[in-house]
Amino acid sequence: MHSSATKQSTPHSSPTPIIGVDFSSAPSRRKPIVMAQGHLPQQGQVLRLDGLRSFDSLGEFGEFLAQPGTWVGGFDLPFGLPRELVEHLGWPQDWLGLMRHYTQLPREDIRGLFAAFCAARPVGGKFAHRACDGPAGSSPSMKWVNPPVAFMLHAGVPLLLQAGVSLPGLHAGDSTRQALEAYPGLLAREILGRRSYKSDDKLKQTPERLIARKDLIEALEQGRSRLGLRLKLSHAQRDALIDDASGDRLDAVLCLLQAAWASRQANFGLPAGMDPLEGWIVSA
Repeated sequence: MHSSATKQSTPHSSPTPIIGVDFSSAPSRRKPIVMAQGHLPQQGQVLRLDGLRSFDSLGEFGEFLAQPGTWVGGFDLPFGLPRELVEHLGWPQDWLGLMRHYTQLPREDIRGLFAAFCAARPVGGKFAHRACDGPAGSSPSMKWVNPPVAFMLHAGVPLLLQAGVSLPGLHAGDSTRQALEAYPGLLAREILGRRSYKSDDKLKQTPERLIARKDLIEALEQGRSRLGLRLKLSHAQRDALIDDASGDRLDAVLCLLQAAWASRQANFGLPAGMDPLEGWIVSA
């Protein structure tokens, strides 16, 4: 990422750097955090993918986030908890206070509290939801397994706070680095419907999922989504995304597209009535 000084002085001449992040709460060399980097010109609808980076540890990713620079980023992790859950547990009802309380709790304690909350509720309504879960089709941010999004929040939000970035609608930080909650499944489902395009399970990495990835990438390149952006890839980048059966690179690119769309919207496309405790998934 380049220094932000020149970009601030000439806001209309240079393209906006965009990042999209497929996050893991326990990254490793086998399953790293994957980041797509791209840029969107001031005019036009073509988002160019500049490259993909991976981070094998939370510390390494935190170091990247803390670097000075200019970007709008889409992060595949929840930025908030359901208000209903927070009120039930008697936790702080301001976002920063809640995050400081939540992220200092051991994961075993979180699992126990959330499991007890769910156990006391009727079948079919075990989890509390955020307002954005319905329109986004996302898992409740209190889920601790399949996927463990509660622990992704627990691991990811402290890195963003330590790096001093801005989380629009939730927390004011450095205005040259804007972090938004993204959800790749929202964009993928718009194009593919219920077809699956990825699996971490080798036995489920089928020809059908390969074809779905090809169809998804073709649609993104042609701009066939309500985001109205066309993805520009090299041949090598396209092949790498198609070959990535676990979908981590492709998910990072889907987050990149959501962040790029948001970078052009008033208030990053966040709804006026957004709950400042729960947050919102961009483009939902």
